[in-house]
Amino acid sequence: MLLESLTALLPELNKAFLETLYMVGISVLISFIFGLPAGILLFVTDKGLFLENAWIKNILGFIVNIIRSIPFIILLIALLPLANLLTGTTIGPAAASVSLSAAAIPFFARLVEQSLREIDKGVVEAAIATGASPWLIIKEVLLPEAKPGIIQGVTITVISLVAYSAMAGIIGGGGVGDLAIRFGYYRYDNLVMFTTIIILICFVQIIQFAGDRFAKITDKR
Repeated sequence: MLLESLTALLPELNKAFLETLYMVGISVLISFIFGLPAGILLFVTDKGLFLENAWIKNILGFIVNIIRSIPFIILLIALLPLANLLTGTTIGPAAASVSLSAAAIPFFARLVEQSLREIDKGVVEAAIATGASPWLIIKEVLLPEAKPGIIQGVTITVISLVAYSAMAGIIGGGGVGDLAIRFGYYRYDNLVMFTTIIILICFVQIIQFAGDRFAKITDKR
């Protein structure tokens, strides 16, 4: 009986898991494209750094902190008009990806900034002393030195997005979370609920293991 129920549920599980991968994949890509430069800018414009600029540092930091202070469920609802503008709909994984990306960009930016702060100041000072340009310092010194931390930041961001994507099911965002809510919660189907929980746990464990291994390989210290 249990095996038959799982077999019947398999098509829905496959569809939901692919939707989760779609949402998380798009959001991670966008957060990396925008969050990495933002994190670098937050670091290099800080006091005592080679691109010190209090205005940029404070304004960008203020924007990042505002977005991070908004609970995701509120951000999810508040950005529905933007999602409709960009994707033509307010439901489904594509629409949910808008809010997921908006939440992930400042989150990842702070993780990048923290990774850069862990770099030995002597390494940066030596690069400045040689007369290297800011772009060269960022490209050849900061990013290589911070690579393991940035990879860990990507890992943490992906895991957070998996959790957020499950929450997106509340507004019909699709994915494993949506399946858990529609079939598990509303229909009181414990099998669906426990199955989706197990899938998410396994998925997160695989992501964490892969991230840790990749970070360890790239860590030359």
